[in-house]
Amino acid sequence: MSVAELKERHAAATEKVNNLRERLKQRRQQLLDTNVVEYARSQGKNPVTFGPTDLVCCRTLQGHTGKVYSLDWTPERNRIVSASQDGRLIVWNALTSQKTHAIRLPCAWVMTCAFSPTGQSVACGGLDSMCSIFNLNSPADRDGNLPVSRTLGGHRGYVSCCQYVPDEDIHIITSSGDQTCVLWDITTGLRTSVFGGEFQSGHTADVLSVSINGSSSKLFVSGSCDATARLWDTRVASRAVRTFHGHEGDVNTVKFFPDGNTFGTGSDDGTCRLFDIRTGHQLQVYYQQHRDNEVPQVTSIAFSISGRLLFAGYKNGDCYVWDTLLARVHNSTDPIPFPYLLPLIFPAL
Repeated sequence: MSVAELKERHAAATEKVNNLRERLKQRRQQLLDTNVVEYARSQGKNPVTFGPTDLVCCRTLQGHTGKVYSLDWTPERNRIVSASQDGRLIVWNALTSQKTHAIRLPCAWVMTCAFSPTGQSVACGGLDSMCSIFNLNSPADRDGNLPVSRTLGGHRGYVSCCQYVPDEDIHIITSSGDQTCVLWDITTGLRTSVFGGEFQSGHTADVLSVSINGSSSKLFVSGSCDATARLWDTRVASRAVRTFHGHEGDVNTVKFFPDGNTFGTGSDDGTCRLFDIRTGHQLQVYYQQHRDNEVPQVTSIAFSISGRLLFAGYKNGDCYVWDTLLARVHNSTDPIPFPYLLPLIFPAL
């Protein structure tokens, strides 16, 4: 078979795949006969209301001298770890605002951090393409620095996000600019599974965020610069369970809904979206016109414990509080200002 014939067959196959993809999209739209807002209104749901003291700043944690890129809570919600481009991780007592650890990092260009489920260790990663593990109970060296207890190396691009597998301290999932996610065994420092990369069902651009299902820790979702989110099963690394389309820009952040059946996304297209992992359908779009008709990128999201509220941080410094059922913004004319808002965590609402 000649090269010309191969090219012709490839073009025909590509056209057929695109046609099938479009037919599938149209069929999904036909099946999607309602969304969250329409159903909530049909059930007579009322909007969430807040008093003047319901959303206030409780504490300000001061100590970093550079941009804070990531935050995470312990499961007990009494400590926070923060990662900053001043080259430090700081562990805070959230009740007293006191620092318990200030960890100097081997690479100042950190992008993510995470607390282990037991709260005994923290992890971070960034432009060094490594995920570094620190045991908070380890003795400091002679300079007062906490040594790295384990370095997880293998990514060929920056580490954009890391999250411990719930209920255990020995496994962690990372996402990277090399278009893959990796499940690691911390005790050995080896990769257990690689998701994406050479597999056709993987992401085709940098992976920016991961979120592990709290109800079923074998499932996690990833968001990418290819404008998609993908659902993965750690028991089947060779292919994504589902691919979720809808965004028109990089998917910067993903977060599972508390019930584990849906997840939220935030994107450069200025929208947050809610997807159902069982059907693959998009359930709702959350979009609000900002000041001066701008469309700021969504950099981070977090759900309240009940899931009724969705907190969305935007690149312009705004933080909007969405009613997830009615897709309405609380005080949309007076958003909560947080300059250079990147990480966003709300544990107790």
